Amino acid sequence: MKERRPIKLGQNIIILFALVVLVGVFTLLNPNFVDKYNIVSMAQSLAPYAIMSLGVTFVIATGGIDLSIGTVCIAAAVVSGKAFTSGLIPLWATIPMMIAIGTLFGLINGLLVAKLKLPNFIATLGTMMFSRGLSALIVVDPNIFFPTGTWYNKVFSNWNGIPTGILWVVLFTLICMYIMYKNRTGRYILSIGSNEEATRLSGINTDKYKMYAYIFAGMASGIAAIFWSASFSTVAAATGNGMELDAIAGVYIGGTSAAGGVASVTGSTIGAALLVVIRSGLNFVLAKFNLNLNSTYVTFVLTGIIVVVAVMMDVIKTKRQNKIKVEKNKKDKK
Repeated sequence: MKERRPIKLGQNIIILFALVVLVGVFTLLNPNFVDKYNIVSMAQSLAPYAIMSLGVTFVIATGGIDLSIGTVCIAAAVVSGKAFTSGLIPLWATIPMMIAIGTLFGLINGLLVAKLKLPNFIATLGTMMFSRGLSALIVVDPNIFFPTGTWYNKVFSNWNGIPTGILWVVLFTLICMYIMYKNRTGRYILSIGSNEEATRLSGINTDKYKMYAYIFAGMASGIAAIFWSASFSTVAAATGNGMELDAIAGVYIGGTSAAGGVASVTGSTIGAALLVVIRSGLNFVLAKFNLNLNSTYVTFVLTGIIVVVAVMMDVIKTKRQNKIKVEKNKKDKK
């Protein structure tokens, strides 16, 4: 069984360079872009999206997809928040509760895909709708309010102007790098994405490790809920649609192959940061030049173009590599 190598460092450097260039361009167009308050605001927005991107990287590395991560994140936040505001649990207990809810949905996705053999798109689309509807049924209130100015906000969002969420993102990135590249679980996940049948014939329980990938994604959604509720004190029930698209887009932009087998953990974090910078930068540019355009829709357009180009480059690269392998095999036979 041949194992595809993780993505090369050079590709991460290219993405990071693009991020630096974007920051420079937006700063030139509107110097307020690098204002301290905007930097903290971008950091607060980045933390939940980056963590969801890191989690779903494991699923995409298997050649799968998880559409439920956004609604699961919000479901974990509103259900735990409701338990807290109702006096059922203290604030600290919302943390393990959010993680548990996310992990449970990840386990359900894993069972549906790995054990029941449902198409990953259909399975996670179902859990996306289920988690959104269930959270709305459990939490009748349209909005759940988390406390502000507490240890919870300082530890997971903003400590006197220091974006603590970024520190957590760095920590989770390092943990995911270890699991993906240095741990047997990550190596098997990459192997499944490269060639699932060959991996199974090698004696590896592919169903087990595919379940692990979805459990990681679900757990990451629960962890992302912590940072979302710490950064944005008001969490609306029955929302979350669209969050998963930003997180998944960050993974593709970061260089993880849509076909599986190649994953860039650091690329996923940088890709998520790229989208946050684009969204915030467009707001400042449109405001500076009084352009009558909705920045959200412009972001959608740019994100769509970037994702298509990123996936197209991955497809071209894969075809080129396959062609080289075929030519090499022909030479070896001669």
